[in-house]
Amino acid sequence: MTVRHTIKHLAYQPLHTRNKHLQQKWDKASYELHRGKVRSAKPTINTSPQETYRHLVNKLKTKKLKEERTMKRENNILEETISHILKTTGRVDNRNYYEQKSLGKEKRQLELLRITKENQMILLHLSQCKSHYNVRSWHDNWLKTLKVMDSIARYPQGRTNQKGQDKRTDCNKEQKISADESTNSPSSKKAKGK
Repeated sequence: MTVRHTIKHLAYQPLHTRNKHLQQKWDKASYELHRGKVRSAKPTINTSPQETYRHLVNKLKTKKLKEERTMKRENNILEETISHILKTTGRVDNRNYYEQKSLGKEKRQLELLRITKENQMILLHLSQCKSHYNVRSWHDNWLKTLKVMDSIARYPQGRTNQKGQDKRTDCNKEQKISADESTNSPSSKKAKGK
């Protein structure tokens, strides 16, 4: 009988109706309804965590104050360094001891050397070159032209000056005197004596 008593409690015991299966179905439906209500029931006490606000987490005011403090500190340091530089010569040696380099320097120097050599060669050729024109023959031709002009003209120009002498003859005399002086110079006498 002990075995029957142990199994007896597992068997469903209906309370209201005599049909066990129908009663079991109704009881099961009411139990599921009860479990659903329990699941969807809301607590009367709010146990959810409190909502966090961004302005409390970021703390913009404290960040701004920190930035202002660091700016003041940096400004003070900068002011001290500027006043130190103004009072003294400064701590930084800002002289640049480097040679400025140019990419085309060598090429320009070679081109300049070539041009100067060409100019020297041209100067040498010009200095060694003799004149093709004879100034004395030009002067003689001019004198002949003046004589022809005087002979052709109805009124010869500049024939006489205040003293009654010919201007052209005065010019010729001066040229002859200068030519005589050049021939009578000591260097010309030495050349003739040799």
